[in-house]
Amino acid sequence: MAKNKRKVKKGGFGEIVVRFSKSKTAVIGLVMLALMLLVAIFADLIVPYDKVLEQNQTLMLQGPSKEHWFGTDELGRDMFARIVHGSRVSILVAVLTTAVSLIIGGLFGLMAAYYGGKVDTIIMRVVDTLACIPSMLLSITIVATLGPDFINLVIAMVVSSLAGTIRFNRGVMLSATQADYVDAAKSYGARDLRIMLKYVFPNAIGTVIVDTTMTVASNLLSASGLSYLGLGIQPPSPEWGAMLSNTKQYLRTYPYLLFFPGLAIIWTAFSINLMGDGLRDALDPKLRD
Repeated sequence: MAKNKRKVKKGGFGEIVVRFSKSKTAVIGLVMLALMLLVAIFADLIVPYDKVLEQNQTLMLQGPSKEHWFGTDELGRDMFARIVHGSRVSILVAVLTTAVSLIIGGLFGLMAAYYGGKVDTIIMRVVDTLACIPSMLLSITIVATLGPDFINLVIAMVVSSLAGTIRFNRGVMLSATQADYVDAAKSYGARDLRIMLKYVFPNAIGTVIVDTTMTVASNLLSASGLSYLGLGIQPPSPEWGAMLSNTKQYLRTYPYLLFFPGLAIIWTAFSINLMGDGLRDALDPKLRD
């Protein structure tokens, strides 16, 4: 008897999963990212938060050992505990910044693409103004003005990334607004909001997802850079960029202090980029044929 094989719907979620799973690098990136997310989620079970702040002068600047896997810092704090709990802060800043930027940038990009005319002109002129200022410089200026803390860091990074997010989403949505099904929806009197949310945005979501994935990695590096400059998360809260900044004077004598936080940043950003490349190939309509 011939075995019945379940067919995967072309262009559906099943096909996307199959295409994604065929990319070894994408699967490796997904596994690497999943491990880091598990560390962030179960940080309290892996190591108590008390060890993050616990100082011991007799244990200052001790290298990796059985008791302290990643060694101790200049205050005798356990580096492993700080990196594990720092994953929550670093990843949360990157994800939250990307999510807020996507919501705001996606909304204005969609409005500019759908309405065109004066709406498009006004939005894009504001975008051009923001784009004249380098994003890192704008972030530094905002944080320096508002003060360095978690909320102000997110605000600064969202504002500095809005220009690129709006411009990208406008370009993606513009092609979707010119499709025949949009004209058909307008002809039978569908409301603008319904057309944008039901017809335009869903047909551009694949490209938006890929760009958003890449943006998370970029924001992670930006947040770490700002914290390294002393404009992000402030001590004693654990954050990978701040940990690099606090121990940079020990680069030659105690390199492990910079190696482990740097490895955590590279591991996370690299895994996100690998997964993003796989998503791009899986969602590319030109490769489905």
